[in-house]
Amino acid sequence: MSDVIAQAQPPLEFIPPALNPLVLRFVHLLLPSWIKWQTAINQIEAENVAALADAYHQFQQGKVRFMLAFRHPKTEDPFSLGYLMSQLVPKVAREQGIGLQSPIHAHFIYDRGIPLWAGEHVGWIVSHLGGTPIQRGKADWNGLRSARDLFANGKFPMAAAPEGATNGLSEIISPLEPGIAQLSFWCAEDLQKAGRSEQVLIVPVGIKYSYVDTPWIAIAQLLSELEAASGLPVNAAGDSNPSLESLYPRLLSLAEHLLSIMEKFYTRFYHQKLTDNQNISGEVNDRNAALAMRLQALLNVALQISEQYFDLSPKGQFNDRCRRVEQAGWNYIFREDFKDVKALSAIERALGDRVAEEANYRMWHMRLVESFVAVSGNYIKAKPTVERFAETTLLLRDMVTRIQGGNPLQRPQLGKQKVKITIGEPISVSDRFSAYKVNRLAAKQSVLDLTNDLQQALEGLI
Repeated sequence: MSDVIAQAQPPLEFIPPALNPLVLRFVHLLLPSWIKWQTAINQIEAENVAALADAYHQFQQGKVRFMLAFRHPKTEDPFSLGYLMSQLVPKVAREQGIGLQSPIHAHFIYDRGIPLWAGEHVGWIVSHLGGTPIQRGKADWNGLRSARDLFANGKFPMAAAPEGATNGLSEIISPLEPGIAQLSFWCAEDLQKAGRSEQVLIVPVGIKYSYVDTPWIAIAQLLSELEAASGLPVNAAGDSNPSLESLYPRLLSLAEHLLSIMEKFYTRFYHQKLTDNQNISGEVNDRNAALAMRLQALLNVALQISEQYFDLSPKGQFNDRCRRVEQAGWNYIFREDFKDVKALSAIERALGDRVAEEANYRMWHMRLVESFVAVSGNYIKAKPTVERFAETTLLLRDMVTRIQGGNPLQRPQLGKQKVKITIGEPISVSDRFSAYKVNRLAAKQSVLDLTNDLQQALEGLI
């Protein structure tokens, strides 16, 4: 969502899916060129595509309904998945002699907030591609009903990211939200009530990014920019041959310095109590572990600033807390009592705008947290690769950009990347349905178990 929403507005309207074959055809034709010219991706490969082609074949024969549950590390993921379905699946199907009807596509669930920061035209496009929106922080019954209907009755299978949002890390999966599992059981329930025999499946899909050439020079330049912005001395002579060994100490120093700045910011101006970082450093010998402890404390405090304003209890994991703050902010900005703005007095409109502006500022703290919910101090140390180093540096860049009032989504391209998509083994939801429908408690446990199994399946695809 845009960082500058200064006016109270009517409630967010549901954008109904309106699949248009001509729009879909145009997007499929344009997609390879779009990926080449508008992203850093120059190669997309996939593993076990035949299994997905077979799933589509069974879907088209009326034997199964399935959900593509995909990893969501980056905003470019939908382009990669679109390429998988429009280019790779038909190619492999022809090679394997699997007869498929064109086009190969999927309905999909997207965050209702995307058209707010990406533009109304994006809402139009995703609607005409058969997407259905969901508001993540509340029981969005319109969104849930639409997704449920598409899963059971749509022309294509479904696709959704069970993590709920990007986390910027290819090799760390955020805790999954239970919505995918619940929708899958609802689909099985709807099919049974309709006397239909299709089996319901979830197909896990892994997505991993790597660099074609190691971009250490670009990373070093980005580090220099971040050091300059944060007040650290910059090596004016530059590093003629940067490497992980030479850059990692700089990254640690930058992270420690940024944490110190933000700790002072929240202590001085928001009167929050944070553990003395000198005590943490004295108690924890490992710099990475000390960073992790300080980061977790800072994220908790930043979220509390938002939660206190919206009168929310700090319950659950950071992801859950972020979603509740987001929805609370939306409730202050997109208001039921502003459906008829003309009926309001000038004073009421002005006060509404003040509330909206304040809510947006309070949500800013949550947006900082959002970028770091999956970050640990051990990510690079556990597996020192250029990809992990670049991802961590870019997350720090997102933080600095947001503090400076810029757009964190307009990321620099450090180098050309290739994408590896891995199709996992389908998980049968129908086989679990008898246990799900025993009673409410059993249903809740079945959703939890299916979510956990899906988490393990996605982790196994890394």
